[in-house]
Amino acid sequence: MAELIVQKFGGTSVANLECLRNVMRIVIETRRQGYDVVVVLSAMSGETDRLINLAKTAVNEPDAREYDALVSIGEQCSIALLSMMLLDQGYPAKSMTGAQAGIITDEIHKKAHIEEIQTEVIWQELRSGRIPVIAGFQGITPEGDISTLGRGGSDTTAVAIAAAMQAKECQIFTDVDGVYTSDPRVVPQARRMASITLEEMLEMASLGAKVLQNRSVIFAGKYKVPLRVLSSFTPGPGTLITYEDITMEKPLVSGIAFNRSEARLTLFGVPATANVPSQILGPLAEANIDIDMILQNSGEGNTVNFTFTVNREDYQQATNILERIAQKLSAKEVTGDNKIAKVSIIGVGMRSHAGVANTVFSTLAQEGIAVHLITTSEIKISVVVDEKYLELAARSLHTVFGLDNELREEFDPVSTLI
Repeated sequence: MAELIVQKFGGTSVANLECLRNVMRIVIETRRQGYDVVVVLSAMSGETDRLINLAKTAVNEPDAREYDALVSIGEQCSIALLSMMLLDQGYPAKSMTGAQAGIITDEIHKKAHIEEIQTEVIWQELRSGRIPVIAGFQGITPEGDISTLGRGGSDTTAVAIAAAMQAKECQIFTDVDGVYTSDPRVVPQARRMASITLEEMLEMASLGAKVLQNRSVIFAGKYKVPLRVLSSFTPGPGTLITYEDITMEKPLVSGIAFNRSEARLTLFGVPATANVPSQILGPLAEANIDIDMILQNSGEGNTVNFTFTVNREDYQQATNILERIAQKLSAKEVTGDNKIAKVSIIGVGMRSHAGVANTVFSTLAQEGIAVHLITTSEIKISVVVDEKYLELAARSLHTVFGLDNELREEFDPVSTLI
């Protein structure tokens, strides 16, 4: 058999019939180059949001199982249409839901994790000369229920299939021509990066960059999946996700990421005992609410104040849980703010340079931007600011770290992949 390429196309790439015809042309050209192709599709742009809004309009808190059954419909439309188009052009194709493709997940609806891909059924289609067109974002539980992988889950589907089938590479096609130093819609001076390390990409994905779902990057790193980001509409080399630094000198900061979908909660006046964090975070974990930044500081008397951030979608549920915890712990009060944003600078070059944090804080101070929370690692610094200052903060940091005018060498998109 020929070498295998997995190609994933996001919502904007399949937004309408003309976009799907463009996807068809890319897939056909890849076949003509002598590769076997497995295609993974998202729902048409806006379709998943429409289905989610429909569920939330129908009931206040949709049942998780039925929610997954509903929102998985969008991908099935995309795969059927593309398969029809390929068949019409004389290229054997077959649409496959996550269940039909053998994608087995755990039982956590809305945020399921892939546990196994039973690849034999996909190999069977390839051996028969067909192009499998697989629904991203979805799988099936051991009990036979439809499950979904969370927003952006089609990326994870594609990378997982590429890993399980040992594909030559996994290509993620989007509406941008690669990974940029920041979001060009917010930072006009942002530039495409020829390459980015896995560590940097993981940080950028987890901190708000929308190009790749962070779980897909983790998967790619774990199984060493050759990965690159390309545009569905503009030919070019895209951005390579590398597992080793392929330049002698990395820039101090490679990119600025941000996330508007943040909310902050604080529990004031909690009795200062050793098990306070577990008493607060335990019930939130049981509700599958992910916690990001955490801060505990001294309060009045023998008490502490406990602050953390969550995704804005989880804000109301987390508030309700925290209010119950406050009553149980005899805390003073619960406050929250769902109008905050997180801005982060990322770069492996930060490991060997001092003074980066000072530059961040002095730059924000000069712009009159107050910092509410801070978290750091070897290659990133993240700050929480009022949402109204997000764009100013991102642009200022992009400029001060020299990203506006940085020239980046182009690399061969194949030879530099593992």
